[in-house]
Amino acid sequence: MTDAARIATLKAELRDDTTFVATPTPRLSWIVTTTDTGWLQSSAELTDGAQTVVVDGADSALVAWPFEPLTPGDSREVRVRVTASSGAQTDWSSPLTVSAGFLADGEWIAQPVGLADAEREAQPAEVRTEFTLDRPVERALLFWSALGVAEPAVNGAPVSDDVLAPGWTAYRDRLVHETVDVTALLRQGRNDLSATIAGAWYTEKYGFFTFTDRLYGTQPSFLAQLRVTYADGVVETLAATGAGWEAAGDGPVVDSGIYPGEHQDLRRAATAWTAARVGAAAMPGFEHVPVPEARIAPPVRRIQTLPVAEVIATPSGGRILDFGQNLVGRLRIRATASAGTRLVVRHAEVLEDGELALRPLRNAAATATFDLSGDDDVLESRFSFYGFRYAEITGLDVSPADVEAVVLHTDMTRTGWFEASDPLVNRLHENVVWGMRGNFLSIPTDCPQRDERLGWTGDIQVFTPTASFLYDCDGFLTSWLRDLAFEQGRNDGAVPLVVPAALPGFGASGGATPAAWGDAATVVPTVLFERFGDRAVLAAQYPSMRDWVDAVLRDAGDSGLWAGRMQLGDWLDPAAPPDQPGKAKVDSDIVASAYLARSLRQVADAARLLGNETDAATYAALAERSRAAFIAEYVTPAGRMMSDAVTAYALALEFELVTDAAQRAALGDRLAALVREGGYRIATGFVGTPLVADALTDTGHLATAERLLLQTECPSWLYPVTQGATTVWERWDSLLPDGSVNPGEMTSFNHYALGAVADWLHRTVAGLAPAAPGYRRLRIAPRPLTALDHASARHETPYGTASVSWVRDGDDVVVTAVVPANTTAEVSVPGAPEEVRSGTHEWRYREPPASALPALPGLHASLADVIDDPRAYRALLGTLAEIDPDRAEAVRSGTVWGAGRPLSTALMFTPPDVLARVDDAVRAATA
Repeated sequence: MTDAARIATLKAELRDDTTFVATPTPRLSWIVTTTDTGWLQSSAELTDGAQTVVVDGADSALVAWPFEPLTPGDSREVRVRVTASSGAQTDWSSPLTVSAGFLADGEWIAQPVGLADAEREAQPAEVRTEFTLDRPVERALLFWSALGVAEPAVNGAPVSDDVLAPGWTAYRDRLVHETVDVTALLRQGRNDLSATIAGAWYTEKYGFFTFTDRLYGTQPSFLAQLRVTYADGVVETLAATGAGWEAAGDGPVVDSGIYPGEHQDLRRAATAWTAARVGAAAMPGFEHVPVPEARIAPPVRRIQTLPVAEVIATPSGGRILDFGQNLVGRLRIRATASAGTRLVVRHAEVLEDGELALRPLRNAAATATFDLSGDDDVLESRFSFYGFRYAEITGLDVSPADVEAVVLHTDMTRTGWFEASDPLVNRLHENVVWGMRGNFLSIPTDCPQRDERLGWTGDIQVFTPTASFLYDCDGFLTSWLRDLAFEQGRNDGAVPLVVPAALPGFGASGGATPAAWGDAATVVPTVLFERFGDRAVLAAQYPSMRDWVDAVLRDAGDSGLWAGRMQLGDWLDPAAPPDQPGKAKVDSDIVASAYLARSLRQVADAARLLGNETDAATYAALAERSRAAFIAEYVTPAGRMMSDAVTAYALALEFELVTDAAQRAALGDRLAALVREGGYRIATGFVGTPLVADALTDTGHLATAERLLLQTECPSWLYPVTQGATTVWERWDSLLPDGSVNPGEMTSFNHYALGAVADWLHRTVAGLAPAAPGYRRLRIAPRPLTALDHASARHETPYGTASVSWVRDGDDVVVTAVVPANTTAEVSVPGAPEEVRSGTHEWRYREPPASALPALPGLHASLADVIDDPRAYRALLGTLAEIDPDRAEAVRSGTVWGAGRPLSTALMFTPPDVLARVDDAVRAATA
């Protein structure tokens, strides 16, 4: 053995927050930490106590279970030790308990139970039963689910700290059950199992602006059974929901819903117990209740709390609490007042005219109401959640010290970080993180606050690369993809716009969902394989991937293009009219055809990886046909797009539809020119935004991408930051410069889609990316931006911590990289080797001086170069502002370019002596 190497972590399957696994053959992953440089594994020895297996090779992530499969009730202690290529061997790892979190086929017998004589639809209830244990218990596992959400308890004690469990799934085809070890909560003799239940997503009414009838069901239900293993080895199922259960509807939770919020009366306690309803209170078409399957993803939990940051007096005489951060969760309030005192909490993401801006919530009341008990109460909604930064409490004067915000989201492990010298860029990245946190709540939602909160496929399709860096979301998205496949199977291969399909029939045209939304079926599994090395998700989702492109091909015909259909296109292009967000500059046929070509190629690649050579050849040929058709239809030989819009160029370049080097260079040049002509303001929507910075960088226009990133005028990534945003907005101008809320009906202040640029910050600005699936091989390729003094990215890969950082040291750039054990990295740093093995590496190189191109009168460099170089541009504006602020503002707002000549007369007619001072400042800044 060697003291330098040890097993730092050992994990089973996709979760690290529980010992329970959802499969009899959970894959195993381990991470080795070592001070040895170039450490590589040659073999691993695994044991479960009964069997020891040697696995040759370097695999250490998602390694196939080498033992006898787990059986229901089974629990093993697994250890691993590894041997390095040098022959040195680690110690055995700490033991990992791996427990079966599933039941055998046919073992699930629980039926839905709920309130038999409800007074109103979606009425919360409490359900209960009693059971007796007549001898010592070795282990007791509670398996439970709900049509709605529930909080179970055994003998009055909550069984877990999960929130809004079991979450939202495609209820017609898939329910998820929780598995909880409740042995410690039981006692010999009489016991009781109870639960408080509410409708949540199951009983909600969905729709846009006006709600339709309930989709799934009218009342919540609870399903549970207890699997008891006695000390004598006998196994028995007890307390299964069904006949014999009781229900009451007069408990403290009076009403609850995702959109309305929640009303609690803490004076009440359930007393009106009657025989429970047995069976689902379902809407037509949802009567079948699928047998629940074991949970794959982590549940929603309370992640952190935030205190009140500021108390704001409103013009109307009220008092608003500001928590300093737009978040998703609810308030926890400590309050004491006479019984029956009503306390009401309203929530909002922003203020308008000094009051809560409630209009963006549309039909979501998002209100928490509490009737106090008369004792010392702790108030917190239980079955609803809110998107807010600001809250107003009325009915009782509560001290801000007695209020805190409880942050909720799916309990994923944080894995990625980014930091740079520009505080605005850092805040942008932090906004992306908070946007993901708020919208990764049971499913990947579009927004968490208004009457929507749906699993829009287009949003997650563009954001998955960013999400997979920031958090370990493999299990979360794998679970959601199962719902996607079920919903797609009911739609002849077309992927619903939202998953679960809460808007039936909305958005489909000619048998296929709009491009970029339906393509989540191919893109998300592909990214999960690229970022986590998860081959199993590709195998599981391959039929869904194939069915999606087949549905599009049936709709598109034999041309190779997908044209002439209703599309959402480059949704929310800033040039689109507020009431027509799909009316983008780029032709929607270009978007659709580009996505068809890429998805066909992704299906071909997945087929090849899975060993399906027939499909691989078929779909590769179809992909090439679409690529060639795209070029013939939309790209000129000279390198212009028929739709002369930024997104069109970004799609052609980043989807690798144009492969000719000269043509790509011409497309890149025109893309950069369009960005300059637009004053370095964003000209893309949901589709183009994740691509434009990469497209510029890949074609040699990093300086243009930098200017686009650092622009603070609207529309831009940093404009919301300058307006105080703490999450990413839905619209580039959700808040107008005058502080008013955008008048459009779609105005959310927490949408993550436009934050997909963070993936470029990680991969390009900092320079850390996967070069092989799951970061088995890294790519270290930082591209320092001239306006930054340093930048860094760190990611917890399946093999351990990887990081890249760079910092300016005088005229030099110093790059430091950490490559985890059992991996290698390809390097693109001047003067560095092309490949390195694990360990810490440092390289230093000197940046080339800024080029001096043909001069304009009074300037030593062309105005194009000045504008493209943030250092020069800042020096120009700063010097002008000192001398002539009005002229500086005119230059700042009027820098527009066309045909390579400046059109800003404000600068062209600047007096020579002023230009001379500007020129000196520019020279000094770029020296």
